[in-house]
Amino acid sequence: MVYQGQFGEFTITEGDRKGVVVYRAGLMVAAISFAIGSTIVLYNNNFGGTIDYHLLTPLYTIFMLGIGVSLFTIHIYMAALHRALQAFWLIGCISSFIFGHFDTQPFVVTIYTHPLSILGVGFSFAALTGIYFKEAFCFNRFETKILTPIVPLLLLGHLAGVLPTQWEQIFLGIWALLFMVFAMRKAVQAIPPDIGDKSVFEYLKSQRLVKAS
Repeated sequence: MVYQGQFGEFTITEGDRKGVVVYRAGLMVAAISFAIGSTIVLYNNNFGGTIDYHLLTPLYTIFMLGIGVSLFTIHIYMAALHRALQAFWLIGCISSFIFGHFDTQPFVVTIYTHPLSILGVGFSFAALTGIYFKEAFCFNRFETKILTPIVPLLLLGHLAGVLPTQWEQIFLGIWALLFMVFAMRKAVQAIPPDIGDKSVFEYLKSQRLVKAS
C-alpha cells in the first residue's frame, strides 16, 4: 500500500512490519520481567516473603535485553536522539555488569543499598523513559504520560534519599502496572503508526548527506 507523506509517497514493507513486531515484543518482554521482579520485591517487603533476591538478577537481565531490542527497532525521526537513547542503554548495561559482578550481595540489593549506583545504572532507565516520552508525545497515551515523570521521580528520589519507603513501593507498583498496560496496548495497536512517515526519514537522511558532502 502507498502512503502520502510530508515529503512524498512511501510504502510500508514486510520488513518494516516485522521491525514493529520486534519492537513491541521487546517492550512486552521487558514489561513482563519487570512486573514479575516488582511483584517479588513488593511481596517480600509487605508480606514477609523469603524469596531469594538472586532470582531478580536474571529477570533484570531479561528486562534490559527487552529494552535494548526495542531501542534498536524503534522509529524516531531525530537520529541523534535515537543514538543517544541507545548510548544511555549501553552505559546502563556496562554499569549493571560492573555492579553485578563486583559485589557479593544480590544485584538488586546492591543497587538499593548504594543509591549512588543509580548514576550509572540509571542511564538505562533514562533510555526507557525516552521510549515512554516518545509514545506519550506521538500517541497521547495516558499511561506513558504518567510513566515519563514517575520513573525519574522514583530513581532520583531514592538517589537523594527523600522518598519514604512506602512511597517508593507505591511508585514501583504503579510503574510495573502501567508498563504492562502500555505493552499490552501496543500489542493490539495498528502497525503503520509505529512506522511513521518514512518520507521524513528519507528527507532527514538526504539532508545529512548534503551536510556531509
